[in-house]
Amino acid sequence: MTDTITEGEVKMTVRAERNTAQTIREGAAKLFFERGYDATTLRQVASSAGLKVGSLYNHIDSKEDLLLQIMGGIIDDLLERVRQAVANADGGDSVDLLQAALAEHITFHAERAQEVFIGNAELRSLPQGARDVVIKKRADYESFLEALVSAAGQAGLADVIDAKIHVYSFVAQATHIAGWFKHGGRFSLEEIVRIYTRLALRELKVVDADERVGRVVLDSSAT
Repeated sequence: MTDTITEGEVKMTVRAERNTAQTIREGAAKLFFERGYDATTLRQVASSAGLKVGSLYNHIDSKEDLLLQIMGGIIDDLLERVRQAVANADGGDSVDLLQAALAEHITFHAERAQEVFIGNAELRSLPQGARDVVIKKRADYESFLEALVSAAGQAGLADVIDAKIHVYSFVAQATHIAGWFKHGGRFSLEEIVRIYTRLALRELKVVDADERVGRVVLDSSAT
Protein backbone atom coordinates (compact mmCIF):
# COMPACT_ATOMS: atom_id res chain seq x y z
CA MET A 1 0.00 0.00 0.00
CA THR A 2 1.42 3.36 -1.04
CA ASP A 3 1.12 6.26 1.35
CA THR A 4 -0.25 9.39 -0.28
CA ILE A 5 0.49 12.92 0.85
CA THR A 6 -2.56 15.10 1.09
CA GLU A 7 -2.74 18.69 -0.09
CA GLY A 8 -3.18 19.75 3.53
CA GLU A 9 0.01 18.00 4.55
CA VAL A 10 1.91 19.68 1.74
CA LYS A 11 0.64 23.08 2.85
CA MET A 12 1.65 22.36 6.45
CA THR A 13 5.13 21.34 5.32
CA VAL A 14 5.54 24.48 3.21
CA ARG A 15 4.31 26.63 6.09
CA ALA A 16 6.76 24.97 8.50
CA GLU A 17 9.62 25.52 6.05
CA ARG A 18 8.73 29.20 5.72
CA ASN A 19 8.50 29.60 9.48
CA THR A 20 11.91 27.96 9.94
CA ALA A 21 13.47 30.20 7.29
CA GLN A 22 11.98 33.26 8.98
CA THR A 23 13.28 32.10 12.38
CA ILE A 24 16.75 31.69 10.89
CA ARG A 25 16.70 35.17 9.36
CA GLU A 26 15.43 36.79 12.57
CA GLY A 27 18.03 35.05 14.69
CA ALA A 28 20.80 35.90 12.25
CA ALA A 29 19.74 39.54 12.10
CA LYS A 30 19.90 39.77 15.89
CA LEU A 31 23.37 38.20 15.94
CA PHE A 32 24.67 40.34 13.08
CA PHE A 33 23.39 43.44 14.87
CA GLU A 34 24.88 42.51 18.24
CA ARG A 35 28.15 40.88 17.15
CA GLY A 36 28.69 42.08 13.62
CA TYR A 37 28.54 39.94 10.50
CA ASP A 38 32.20 38.92 10.47
CA ALA A 39 32.19 37.86 14.13
CA THR A 40 29.04 35.72 13.81
CA THR A 41 29.42 32.05 12.91
CA LEU A 42 26.87 29.83 11.19
CA ARG A 43 27.01 27.57 14.22
CA GLN A 44 25.73 30.48 16.31
CA VAL A 45 23.01 31.20 13.73
CA ALA A 46 21.94 27.55 13.74
CA SER A 47 21.87 27.47 17.53
CA SER A 48 19.69 30.59 17.67
CA ALA A 49 17.16 28.81 15.45
CA GLY A 50 17.34 25.55 17.38
CA LEU A 51 19.01 23.74 14.48
CA LYS A 52 22.21 21.87 13.76
CA VAL A 53 24.60 23.51 11.30
CA GLY A 54 23.92 20.85 8.67
CA SER A 55 20.18 21.55 8.77
CA LEU A 56 20.89 25.23 8.19
CA TYR A 57 21.96 24.46 4.64
CA ASN A 58 18.46 23.30 3.81
CA HIS A 59 17.52 26.98 3.95
CA ILE A 60 20.64 28.91 2.90
CA ASP A 61 23.51 28.36 0.49
CA SER A 62 26.11 30.22 2.53
CA LYS A 63 26.61 32.90 5.16
CA GLU A 64 26.75 35.49 2.36
CA ASP A 65 23.44 34.18 1.01
CA LEU A 66 21.89 34.59 4.45
CA LEU A 67 23.09 38.19 4.63
CA LEU A 68 21.64 38.83 1.17
CA GLN A 69 18.30 37.35 2.27
CA ILE A 70 18.21 39.72 5.23
CA MET A 71 19.34 42.83 3.33
CA GLY A 72 17.24 42.16 0.24
CA GLY A 73 14.25 41.14 2.33
CA ILE A 74 14.23 44.33 4.38
CA ILE A 75 14.05 46.45 1.22
CA ASP A 76 11.35 44.23 -0.26
CA ASP A 77 9.30 44.54 2.93
CA LEU A 78 9.80 48.30 3.03
CA LEU A 79 8.70 48.79 -0.56
CA GLU A 80 5.67 46.55 -0.08
CA ARG A 81 4.52 48.44 3.02
CA VAL A 82 5.07 51.87 1.49
CA ARG A 83 3.26 50.87 -1.71
CA GLN A 84 0.34 49.59 0.36
CA ALA A 85 0.23 52.82 2.35
CA VAL A 86 0.05 54.80 -0.90
CA ALA A 87 -2.66 52.50 -2.26
CA ASN A 88 -4.67 53.04 0.92
CA ALA A 89 -4.42 56.80 0.38
CA ASP A 90 -5.71 56.53 -3.18
CA GLY A 91 -8.22 59.27 -3.90
CA GLY A 92 -6.18 61.97 -2.19
CA ASP A 93 -4.02 64.52 -3.95
CA SER A 94 -0.34 63.98 -4.74
CA VAL A 95 0.79 65.34 -1.37
CA ASP A 96 -1.59 62.97 0.43
CA LEU A 97 0.06 60.06 -1.37
CA LEU A 98 3.55 61.33 -0.56
CA GLN A 99 2.57 61.93 3.06
CA ALA A 100 1.27 58.36 3.37
CA ALA A 101 4.53 57.04 1.91
CA LEU A 102 6.69 59.13 4.22
CA ALA A 103 4.73 58.14 7.31
CA GLU A 104 5.12 54.45 6.53
CA HIS A 105 8.77 54.97 5.55
CA ILE A 106 9.54 56.49 8.94
CA THR A 107 7.46 53.96 10.88
CA PHE A 108 9.17 51.03 9.18
CA HIS A 109 12.67 52.31 9.95
CA ALA A 110 11.81 52.75 13.62
CA GLU A 111 10.16 49.33 13.91
CA ARG A 112 12.83 47.39 12.00
CA ALA A 113 15.86 49.25 13.33
CA GLN A 114 18.18 46.24 13.67
CA GLU A 115 17.71 45.18 10.06
CA VAL A 116 18.05 48.77 8.88
CA PHE A 117 21.38 48.98 10.71
CA ILE A 118 22.59 45.76 9.10
CA GLY A 119 21.51 47.01 5.69
CA ASN A 120 23.64 50.11 6.06
CA ALA A 121 26.62 48.65 7.95
CA GLU A 122 27.17 45.36 6.18
CA LEU A 123 26.78 46.15 2.48
CA ARG A 124 30.56 45.88 2.10
CA SER A 125 30.43 42.31 3.45
CA LEU A 126 28.47 41.06 0.43
CA PRO A 127 30.26 39.74 -2.66
CA GLN A 128 29.96 42.07 -5.65
CA GLY A 129 27.08 40.25 -7.35
CA ALA A 130 24.96 40.21 -4.21
CA ARG A 131 25.91 43.81 -3.47
CA ASP A 132 24.63 44.81 -6.90
CA VAL A 133 21.29 43.13 -6.15
CA VAL A 134 20.85 45.15 -2.95
CA ILE A 135 21.95 48.39 -4.62
CA LYS A 136 19.40 47.80 -7.41
CA LYS A 137 16.64 47.20 -4.87
CA ARG A 138 17.56 50.41 -3.06
CA ALA A 139 17.51 52.33 -6.33
CA ASP A 140 14.07 50.95 -7.19
CA TYR A 141 12.72 52.02 -3.80
CA GLU A 142 14.20 55.49 -4.09
CA SER A 143 12.76 55.81 -7.61
CA PHE A 144 9.31 55.03 -6.21
CA LEU A 145 9.64 57.86 -3.68
CA GLU A 146 11.10 60.18 -6.30
CA ALA A 147 8.03 59.68 -8.49
CA LEU A 148 5.78 60.73 -5.61
CA VAL A 149 7.88 63.83 -4.92
CA SER A 150 7.91 64.76 -8.60
CA ALA A 151 4.14 64.32 -8.86
CA ALA A 152 3.59 66.74 -5.97
CA GLY A 153 5.85 69.25 -7.68
CA GLN A 154 4.14 68.87 -11.04
CA ALA A 155 0.77 69.41 -9.37
CA GLY A 156 2.03 72.72 -8.01
CA LEU A 157 1.61 71.54 -4.42
CA ALA A 158 5.32 71.31 -3.55
CA ASP A 159 8.48 73.23 -4.37
CA VAL A 160 10.76 70.48 -5.67
CA ILE A 161 14.40 71.48 -6.11
CA ASP A 162 15.59 68.02 -7.13
CA ALA A 163 13.45 64.95 -6.43
CA LYS A 164 16.42 62.61 -6.00
CA ILE A 165 18.14 64.87 -3.47
CA HIS A 166 14.91 65.32 -1.51
CA VAL A 167 14.60 61.52 -1.33
CA TYR A 168 18.20 61.21 -0.14
CA SER A 169 17.22 63.59 2.66
CA PHE A 170 14.14 61.55 3.61
CA VAL A 171 16.12 58.29 3.58
CA ALA A 172 18.89 59.79 5.72
CA GLN A 173 16.39 61.10 8.27
CA ALA A 174 14.67 57.72 8.61
CA THR A 175 18.01 55.92 8.93
CA HIS A 176 18.96 58.37 11.68
CA ILE A 177 15.67 57.67 13.50
CA ALA A 178 16.41 53.94 13.38
CA GLY A 179 19.65 54.64 15.25
CA TRP A 180 18.16 56.42 18.26
CA PHE A 181 14.41 55.89 18.58
CA LYS A 182 13.29 53.85 21.58
CA HIS A 183 9.75 53.23 22.76
CA GLY A 184 9.08 54.94 26.07
CA GLY A 185 11.24 57.93 25.22
CA ARG A 186 10.34 61.60 24.98
CA PHE A 187 8.04 61.07 21.99
CA SER A 188 5.87 58.16 20.94
CA LEU A 189 6.43 56.63 17.51
CA GLU A 190 3.23 58.27 16.27
CA GLU A 191 4.54 61.67 17.35
CA ILE A 192 7.93 61.06 15.75
CA VAL A 193 6.21 60.10 12.49
CA ARG A 194 4.14 63.29 12.55
CA ILE A 195 7.15 65.49 13.36
CA TYR A 196 9.36 64.08 10.62
CA THR A 197 6.54 64.03 8.08
CA ARG A 198 5.93 67.71 8.81
CA LEU A 199 9.64 68.40 8.39
CA ALA A 200 9.62 66.65 5.03
CA LEU A 201 6.56 68.54 3.77
CA ARG A 202 8.01 71.83 5.06
CA GLU A 203 11.24 71.04 3.20
CA LEU A 204 9.11 70.84 0.06
CA LYS A 205 7.34 74.08 1.04
CA VAL A 206 3.90 72.48 1.11
CA VAL A 207 1.87 75.47 2.24
CA ASP A 208 -0.52 73.56 4.50
CA ALA A 209 2.03 71.05 5.81
CA ASP A 210 1.13 71.51 9.48
CA GLU A 211 -2.60 71.25 8.85
CA ARG A 212 -2.18 68.10 6.77
CA VAL A 213 -0.07 66.30 9.36
CA GLY A 214 -1.31 67.82 12.61
CA ARG A 215 0.74 69.53 15.26
CA VAL A 216 2.59 67.76 18.07
CA VAL A 217 2.43 69.59 21.40
CA LEU A 218 5.99 69.79 22.69
CA ASP A 219 6.44 69.34 26.43
CA SER A 220 9.66 71.11 27.43
CA SER A 221 9.71 69.20 30.71
CA ALA A 222 9.72 65.80 28.98
CA THR A 223 12.96 63.82 28.97
